[in-house]
Amino acid sequence: MKVTFIGGGNMASAMIGGLVKQGWSPDAIRVVDVLKAARQALERDLKVRTYAQVDAEASQVECIVLAVKPQQMREAARALKAHLSKQLLVTIAAGIRLDDLARWLGGYRRIVRAMPNTPALARAGVSGLYAPAAVAAAERAAAEKILGAVGSTVWFEREEDLDAVTAVSGSGPAYVFYFIEALERAGVELGLPAAAARKLALETFAGAVKLAAGSGEPPARLRERVTSKGGTTERALGSLEAAGVADAIVRAVRAAAERSRELGEELGRD
Repeated sequence: MKVTFIGGGNMASAMIGGLVKQGWSPDAIRVVDVLKAARQALERDLKVRTYAQVDAEASQVECIVLAVKPQQMREAARALKAHLSKQLLVTIAAGIRLDDLARWLGGYRRIVRAMPNTPALARAGVSGLYAPAAVAAAERAAAEKILGAVGSTVWFEREEDLDAVTAVSGSGPAYVFYFIEALERAGVELGLPAAAARKLALETFAGAVKLAAGSGEPPARLRERVTSKGGTTERALGSLEAAGVADAIVRAVRAAAERSRELGEELGRD
C-alpha cells in the first residue's frame, strides 16, 4: 500500500518513522508540505518523496493521511478534492467533524477520523478511531496499521465519543505532566536536589504505569495494596481526598470534552 501525508509536521514525521521501522519502504510514502525546509528534512532523514502541493502523482496512492492543523483543514481539503477517486482518507486533525470534512471534499466520505496523542512522538501513543459505514473493513484495518505505527488503537462506534477521547487521552498527557511537575516540586521543597526530584517523579510514573498495564488489576486495587493502615501513603491520599483532587480531575476532563465539542462547531462553520 502507498500512502501520502498531507502535512509533514511532528506527528506525521513520527508516523512515517514508525511505518519505516515496521518495514515499510520509504518509496511507498509521500509527503506534501508547503515548507521547503520541512520537505528537505523529510527527504534527508526519512528518504521519502516530497511535494510542495497536491498533484496527480502525489495523490495516486491507496491512502491519504490529512495531518495539517485543524485551522488549515478546509483549505487542504478543497485542494485535495479534485484528486480523489477511491483513496482512503485518514484525518488526525482534532475537532474536525466528518460531515464538515466531507462537505469540503465535495461529499467524499471514505474517511477514518483518528485522535492520536503526543506520546505518539515516542511511538508510545494511543489513538481513538472512528469510521462511518462507507469505510470497508479492509480500509479500517489499513487505518489501524498506520496509526499502530505510533502506538495502540481503540475503535469507537460513535463519532461524538471522540470528544471524550480528546479529553481523556488527547489532553491526558498534559494532566500527567502537571502531576509530575507537582511531585517534582514537592521533592525540591522537601530538600531534594532538583535533578534527583525529577528522576524520582519520572521513574515513579513510568514504573507505576508499567505495573498497572501489566498486572491486569484495577488501579484502585493496586492503590489499596500499596496503602498501609496508618502509613505515609494513607496520610498523603487522605490529603488528596480532602482537597477533592479526584473530583477536580473529573471536572477538568469534562471541561476538555465540552471545549472539544465547541471547537468542532467553530471549525465547521462556513
